[in-house]
Amino acid sequence: MKLGHSLMKHFLQFKDLRAEEYSYLFERAAIIKRRFKNYERYQPLVDRSLAMIFEKASTRTRVSFEAGMYQMGGSVVHLTSGDTQLGRAEPIEDSARVISRMVDLVMIRTFEHARLERFAAHSRVPVINGLTNEYHPCQILADVFTFIEQRGSIQGKVVAWVGDGNNMANTWLQAADILGFTLHISTPRGYELAPHLGEVSNPACVKTFNSPFAACEGAHLVTTDVWTSMGFEAENAARQAAFADWCVDPQMMSLAQSDALFMHCLPAHRGEEVAAEVIDGPQSVVWDEAENRLHMQKALMEYLLLGRIG
Repeated sequence: MKLGHSLMKHFLQFKDLRAEEYSYLFERAAIIKRRFKNYERYQPLVDRSLAMIFEKASTRTRVSFEAGMYQMGGSVVHLTSGDTQLGRAEPIEDSARVISRMVDLVMIRTFEHARLERFAAHSRVPVINGLTNEYHPCQILADVFTFIEQRGSIQGKVVAWVGDGNNMANTWLQAADILGFTLHISTPRGYELAPHLGEVSNPACVKTFNSPFAACEGAHLVTTDVWTSMGFEAENAARQAAFADWCVDPQMMSLAQSDALFMHCLPAHRGEEVAAEVIDGPQSVVWDEAENRLHMQKALMEYLLLGRIG
């Protein structure tokens, strides 16, 4: 199936695209954001429709994809797990065959990554990962774009991940491998990255640290996430105890570069994974980061549907 200038692509993991494709997407996001800020109408996706399937609740993902598609001139069909019951009322494969005959693009936010892969394998249109237990590529797209806006190229830089070896950490690892930066990771024992999930070609792109303070030394960006991700609420008490020393506080930030940025994908729990002085402080770019989900995903949708512009 041809779309624009290239064969149909899905965006299920960060490794699904190449470095040169990301370079193009970051350039397009900057152009699209500038048009948005200048109130310039830009609607290349007129008569295109996006189906959004949510098996996990969302604020930023829903607003950014829905607003983005409308701003690009398209329309949106919003479905929750109660509407679709993927794999319960009918097999995921059958849902994919039906839904993808009626829309041009599908975004899914779900639990096991395998569910997303099964849908994509039987879809006639591009499928985007809005979040799974294993990966969150759209968030890392926005995070890297935010870094580029603030500090220039991320190549050769150091990103420190402090906290859970979760879907965000897995995706940061893939991004480091593809985009040429180094990832410092510090997690409590028992919450490390699953080795097979990163699947990097260059093992030197990642360094692990027992101490979160050591991980932050010399970093250009320090980032974290909640201690208990959606779907792991039953582990909350154990995680609170295990992660007690993994709160990003001013002392940790002082070990990073003097102009280091702080990011968090939100929602945040001040006093748990991050101190209020950090997330609300001058090094924090979390609000720009959140807004950039909108612009980055507009560039992604444009690329998946139309190919390269110009």
